[in-house]
Amino acid sequence: MTSNFEIGQILDGKVTGIQPYGAFVALDEETQGLVHISEVTHGYVKDINDHLTIGDDVKVKVLQIDEEKNKVSLSIRATQETPQAKPKQVKPKQVEVEPSGFNTLKDKLEEWMKQSNYNKK
Repeated sequence: MTSNFEIGQILDGKVTGIQPYGAFVALDEETQGLVHISEVTHGYVKDINDHLTIGDDVKVKVLQIDEEKNKVSLSIRATQETPQAKPKQVKPKQVEVEPSGFNTLKDKLEEWMKQSNYNKK
């Protein structure tokens, strides 16, 4: 049954069951595989029912085959184009240049220079 499939193969399937952890997809009359919730789509999936319903036709990629247990791991996400990350908008920092209540370094430097010259005499 699972020997008809290869890892990396992309197939058409039909959702036959949904659980909180993933969806079961029929690949043919005899074989079905599991799409884990993390493989449904790009991004976080809180509730798989927001993305799939029983009877949906889906395109899946075979991720893993366990012939002993007759299990096939599938991914819908692997058949979709990866969304482009939106560049973060950096807000320019606003700097206040108005000293309030204390001297600026320039003013202090002039004062220190006068004091050092005064002490040299």
